[in-house]
Amino acid sequence: MRSWENPVVTCDIREVGPRDGLQNEPPVPVADRVRLIDALAAAGVRHIEAASFVHPAAIPAMAGAEETLASITRRPGVRYTALVPNRKGAERALAAGADELEAVVSASATHNLKNLKRTPAETLQQIAGIIELAHAAGRPVDAGVATCFGCPYEGDIAPAAVAAYARRLVDLGADSLFFGDTTGMGSPRRVGLLLDALEAEGIDLGIVGLHLHDTRGTGLANAYAALERGITRFDASIGGLGGCPYAPGASGNVATEDLVHMVEDLGIPTGISLDGLIAAAHLAEEIVGRRLPGQVMRSGPRTQLVPAG
Repeated sequence: MRSWENPVVTCDIREVGPRDGLQNEPPVPVADRVRLIDALAAAGVRHIEAASFVHPAAIPAMAGAEETLASITRRPGVRYTALVPNRKGAERALAAGADELEAVVSASATHNLKNLKRTPAETLQQIAGIIELAHAAGRPVDAGVATCFGCPYEGDIAPAAVAAYARRLVDLGADSLFFGDTTGMGSPRRVGLLLDALEAEGIDLGIVGLHLHDTRGTGLANAYAALERGITRFDASIGGLGGCPYAPGASGNVATEDLVHMVEDLGIPTGISLDGLIAAAHLAEEIVGRRLPGQVMRSGPRTQLVPAG
């Protein structure tokens, strides 16, 4: 039985546009970031990456994280999460009321040094402190491995190496895991190889999510391959916003509205309004002032009819 043939399966989509999407744009005012977050929540998105508590000198576009979380209209049932690079960032995020923390280590040492200015081993030490702080505050931590399908500096990354990082994160106490195709080097075959390696390492695929980019046009195909293996947790970015400041060639994440359109057609409920997402995608396009790569925001859903005459 494929995962979507199970009537109890639902898909948990974390919207990362307000953080991962906007961090690669010229700085967007906090008021506009709040407008976008509120529009996404109004569309039924129940898991939103709202901010990154990184030093503004490192990523100026993420300045004002506290103000952003203080200004959103919090909706019941919506988790507002924050990416944190270190213990200091975790302290700030918890004080600002983040519902969940995210922390990441790169499987590529070169990318990790460029992204976080420390070695992977040093990053794991920071993540241990983040998990300790979050759990003391009663908040979960979703820990991730970046560049898990490859790195523009180091080339292919062995699935077993990614799985070894996943094992370390679970042993440190991470509540769930996500795996980032940071530069869109993944393919359906490589998704399968990664999931095989995780299972061989004893990782429960029930705690696994994928963070997919569409750099080479394989984002939805990769999501479909993961769905066939029972993965139902995905990151996506409204309109296809996104990229990575420290990964040359990285383009946007899988567009949220495109992913929801595909998943719902498979019969897997998301609880998200596609019309609401399309409206939010156009809002995102207005905010950043450029055309976004999402497809469904242009063409509408496949069931959309036009007058015959």
